[in-house]
Amino acid sequence: MGKQSVLGGFCVWLKKAKPFLAMVSLQFGYAGMYIITSVSLRKGMNHYVLAVYRHVFATLVIAPLAFFLERKTRPKLTLPIFLRIMALGFLEPVLDQNLYYVGIKYTSASLASTSINMLPAVTFILALIFRLEKVNLKKFHSLAKVIGTVITVMGAMIMTLYSGPIIHFIRSRGAIHHQSTTASANTHHYFIGILCLLGGICCWSGFFILQSFTLERYPAELSLTALICLMGTVEGAMVSLIFERDMSAWKLGFNSRLLAASYTGVVCSGIAYYVQGVVIKERGPVFVTSFSPLCMIITATLGTINLSELVHLGSILGAIIIVIGLYTVVWGKSKDSKSIEESALTGEKGNVQELPITNNDHGGIIDGPARVLNIPTANNIKDYVMSK
Repeated sequence: MGKQSVLGGFCVWLKKAKPFLAMVSLQFGYAGMYIITSVSLRKGMNHYVLAVYRHVFATLVIAPLAFFLERKTRPKLTLPIFLRIMALGFLEPVLDQNLYYVGIKYTSASLASTSINMLPAVTFILALIFRLEKVNLKKFHSLAKVIGTVITVMGAMIMTLYSGPIIHFIRSRGAIHHQSTTASANTHHYFIGILCLLGGICCWSGFFILQSFTLERYPAELSLTALICLMGTVEGAMVSLIFERDMSAWKLGFNSRLLAASYTGVVCSGIAYYVQGVVIKERGPVFVTSFSPLCMIITATLGTINLSELVHLGSILGAIIIVIGLYTVVWGKSKDSKSIEESALTGEKGNVQELPITNNDHGGIIDGPARVLNIPTANNIKDYVMSK
């Protein structure tokens, strides 16, 4: 009996911890993506081509799994759902990823991962616009979500408008040479890179919101992931052929280009889309975006050691302020979820539980219009007995 209770308790804990473990694992995968794609782009790989190959690999991995595992549960693909999938395929695989690749190329992998911390605030704003989130300024936890969003935007402005001196955390080989060669590039392209990163964040947030709406009508995570990757491949290829006419840019070899395309496709598109869809369905889009600071720390460490990336004081200050705003939003969101659960248990009309009674066409037991039967709770009964 003792072993069974311990095993049962572990299973309960594991079920509760699954969303957390899934999102932490994804942050390690994203950190690897930033480093690998940064190396590949610096070696001359075209970012349009990388985005297309990324979703080719993702489609090849996810499509067979979706076909076999969701063959009996896959809902019918209607025209409105297909149009949403087309929008999802253009919003994240094409717009977001190309903007992010340009941002990484013009700034650094560390700064790109730092800017991701704005994602919860932007997602919260869009969720508020589309009525997925509610704000009651009379409640402190709702006010905290608004304050956290403002703090996050302030941190992004500091990171964008103020660079400051270079901070040397770890001195690695080639750091001096890297500093001299990238200083001029940062002067010319730093601001453009920041704008591209911010644009990518807005597209990614919109992707989360639209994915949340689409899952309500098409609750098949693997199939939706495969269709998004497929549409991202088709739409990305059309955009790439318009902006990149050189066919030699499409060549892949056993080098960093192949590694970047396969790794980002399998891990960061195929697996990530599916895991995010499952967690969004269970915990909501704001929860999914609340783990980004972990990715920032991992990427900054790897980028400083392996890529000799330069870290500016403005980026550090902006990152700290963004993280403070991030967890203010997440704290408010967690308190909001608890209040919703409490109101669902107790009811907002007091301690009286309401049971709807409607006409029963099959049995004919109850006649007349629908009405509400008030069932007193244990506290109501206790008060009634004490008054007698």
